[in-house]
Amino acid sequence: MNLTHPHLEVSIGTQRLRLFDDRRLIREWACSTSKFGIGFTEGSNKTPLGRFVVKEKHGDGSASGTIFKSRQPVGHWQPGMETKSDLVLTRILWLHGTEPRNANTYQRYIYIHGTNDEKSIGRPASHGCVRLRNREVIELFDLVPVGTPVWIEE
Repeated sequence: MNLTHPHLEVSIGTQRLRLFDDRRLIREWACSTSKFGIGFTEGSNKTPLGRFVVKEKHGDGSASGTIFKSRQPVGHWQPGMETKSDLVLTRILWLHGTEPRNANTYQRYIYIHGTNDEKSIGRPASHGCVRLRNREVIELFDLVPVGTPVWIEE
């Protein structure tokens, strides 16, 4: 599917991520934002609000469940595998804030990514990032280019 003017909208209130092409809704997925709430401070583990762009994409062609550390593949997670940590899986869309209040988003490593905690999708549970189910983050990754605008709202 070729989109001419894609953009993303994340609603913290409804825990939904929507992909639009101009004004036409293309896809909608349940997501998970921060369990710590909304915020802009480094180290707060809170999800920032406002305007962003997808600055970098990582994981193209990686298997679903690929574990990333510092955006490099370091292993593979499978459903049922016990983990104590919140893993960044499958694909990464790294966000850059375009407003003064969220200008540190890139340095905070705020991503849209897959997760090993898919049962939490649909409610706040992340450490600041926007999580999607692994199959859904692959779909999103393949649909949007670097530079795609993102709006995160309450």
